[in-house]
Amino acid sequence: MQLEMVKQFLSASKAGSVGRLHLMAWLAAAILQTAAGLAAAQNFPAKPVRLVVPNAPGGGTDILARLLATKLQEIWGQSVIVEYKPGAGTVTGTEYVARSAPDGLTLGMSVSSHMINPSLRTNLPYDTLRDFSGVSLTAIAHTVISATPSLPVNNLGELIALAKKQPGVLGYATAGAGSGLHMTGELLKMTTGIDIVHVPYKGSGPAFPDVIAGRVQLMIDPLFSALPYIKAGKLKAIAIASAKRAANTPDIPTVAETLPGFVVQSLNGIVVPAATPRPIVAKISADLATAVRYPDMRARMAEIGLEPAGSTPEEFDALIRSEIERWAKVVKFSGAKAE
Repeated sequence: MQLEMVKQFLSASKAGSVGRLHLMAWLAAAILQTAAGLAAAQNFPAKPVRLVVPNAPGGGTDILARLLATKLQEIWGQSVIVEYKPGAGTVTGTEYVARSAPDGLTLGMSVSSHMINPSLRTNLPYDTLRDFSGVSLTAIAHTVISATPSLPVNNLGELIALAKKQPGVLGYATAGAGSGLHMTGELLKMTTGIDIVHVPYKGSGPAFPDVIAGRVQLMIDPLFSALPYIKAGKLKAIAIASAKRAANTPDIPTVAETLPGFVVQSLNGIVVPAATPRPIVAKISADLATAVRYPDMRARMAEIGLEPAGSTPEEFDALIRSEIERWAKVVKFSGAKAE
């Protein structure tokens, strides 16, 4: 911002007094806008805040939203209301946030679909990069590859070997086409050259009985939802796609231990409309960082397989951009289309 202002000043100086007058007026307006933003941030939030979840109630995103809402209420002394606006692979709720007033009073939960949808859907009613400002990465969810107990493999290397011997035979279930879970399977195919068949379900619930019974051999799902079945011996854990082993399941290896560099982060974060004043964005980001540092918050997140995270708004924006580019390649490889 400062560098741009210097460039404009030099350009205006060359253009003469009229150019300098225009720049001075612009600078005055910018200073007033910044001052207004700082004043608003000091008193933020003066009204109840809405935290929009673009999924149906239930699941890790919902649990995280309610945990964050509780902590932010304590920090702000103001109500934080969780609202559910599911539909169209998170597009409905995300569009609602994009169209909301840019005052920081409407926050949007952002999940991996936020970064996949730009490649998966050609008719998005918003521009993911232009219409939103990232606030903070809040948590990373572990994704686990599991198998029906009767499948004769016990690790990822054996799974890859079996899939290569039986191309097109093994199926992997997910909670839906075009999801981050689906794309994890496609990235595995792209990385290893194996041919396994995607079997999409409408949510994880209907998929578990089929995988447990062996009608579908594999499943890719958040660790927190698959873990009860793994602990009960109804599913066989193969690997998690995170950069490191999960603290609550250190016996489950990572995919990267077999395929170095293979890391899929199921991301949870907060976004706001792009025009939200930067001082307010910075305050929300700092308060979110405080929220996820509470010991009871971290303990509860660990119970459901979430790793607390944090970032500056700029870091989260950069992560969103890089994830959009990454998943565009996987979507193209898979040929996936929005349902």
